[in-house]
Amino acid sequence: MTKRTSAKHKIDRRMGENIWGRPKSPVNKREYGPGQHGQRRKNKLSDFGTQLRAKQKLKGYYGDLTEKQFRKIYGEAERVKGDTGEMLVGLLERRLDAVVYRAKFVPTIFAARQFVNHGHVTVNGKRVNIASYRVKEGDVVEVRQKSKQMALVLEAVALTERDVPDYIEVDHSKMVATFVRTPSLGDVPYPVQMEPNLVVEYYAKN
Repeated sequence: MTKRTSAKHKIDRRMGENIWGRPKSPVNKREYGPGQHGQRRKNKLSDFGTQLRAKQKLKGYYGDLTEKQFRKIYGEAERVKGDTGEMLVGLLERRLDAVVYRAKFVPTIFAARQFVNHGHVTVNGKRVNIASYRVKEGDVVEVRQKSKQMALVLEAVALTERDVPDYIEVDHSKMVATFVRTPSLGDVPYPVQMEPNLVVEYYAKN
């Protein structure tokens, strides 16, 4: 798995929110941070702290991307005409691992990254093993034939805790998904409130 798989729930606890909406999140039982001093971390955040937290939450949601990766994506969003926060979300949702996760081919975003890296996915009929590969509108993402009966895949399809968003069309009988359009913030089914506008403010000052 990725470097953060074993510790993914620490992100939930650090944020005090169940950012993936998973039933097993420790935040469902206790909403304080990890460590012996976690319960005391309820001080009001400064503007900088609020902006940093928004950035860490959005970055962590997509498999806890490195700061270098996330900053690069933000830079691309900043160069495109329009709302930078909206563009940022659109670019993140176009990552191949995000599309595989949204299509419910795997149960978690962490599993999606590994699934792609191990060569289980094709885009328009060609195998792609780069999780950060950016899909385009109309691209067809398919689970390779030999991978369609993997326990991981069958488990994900059966999950009832999340639905496939309408900007992706999926045929689970064939394990094929089409990326219909780039979503706006309001289209993305985040289980918690994401605030890309605060991410923009963070990078504008830092």
